Amino acid sequence: MALNQEDLEQIQNMIQDALPHSPTGIDLRYEMEVRERIVRVEEELKNQSNLLLRIIQQSEQRFEQVDKHFEQVERRFEQVDKHFEQVEKRFEQVERRFEQVDKHFEQVERRFEQVDKHFEQIERRFEQVDKRFEEFEIRFEKRFEKVDKRFEEMRNDLRHGLMEVNRRIDRFMYWSFGLTVTAAIFVVKMVGV
Repeated sequence: MALNQEDLEQIQNMIQDALPHSPTGIDLRYEMEVRERIVRVEEELKNQSNLLLRIIQQSEQRFEQVDKHFEQVERRFEQVDKHFEQVEKRFEQVERRFEQVDKHFEQVERRFEQVDKHFEQIERRFEQVDKRFEEFEIRFEKRFEKVDKRFEEMRNDLRHGLMEVNRRIDRFMYWSFGLTVTAAIFVVKMVGV
């Protein structure tokens, strides 16, 4: 419920009338100022708390993104496994061809030179496959190194951010504690007077 201007002026006049008659009128004004400051400090603490909660939520979202990325990497590994199964099937087919060549070797002496050429081609293919596997391994090692670097950077950024927030909260708590102790000492002295 909002107060209109007349109500505010009436309250202000009542306070002004009461303060000069009171022997501790100045103290009451100071105490009201201190209370207003305490309210502002509490509001700032609440804002800092909300900020910290937002940072934590953002961190959780980042972790969810990392989890999704890991799921994608797992899918890629599954695709690589399927590719290896296909390569194994191709090797089995090549082995069957070798068996057929061995069975017909005695019957087909005229084609002996052709079969030798065929073996050379197969060896070249195996060398190409070996080279591809080596390239594939090198690429994966590089990718994993990049991923490790990214995670390390993310971890360092998160750690630095949390340390900064913790440092700010510590400073704010010291300041708030000092202000509260000062206000308490002042009130105790004024009450004792």
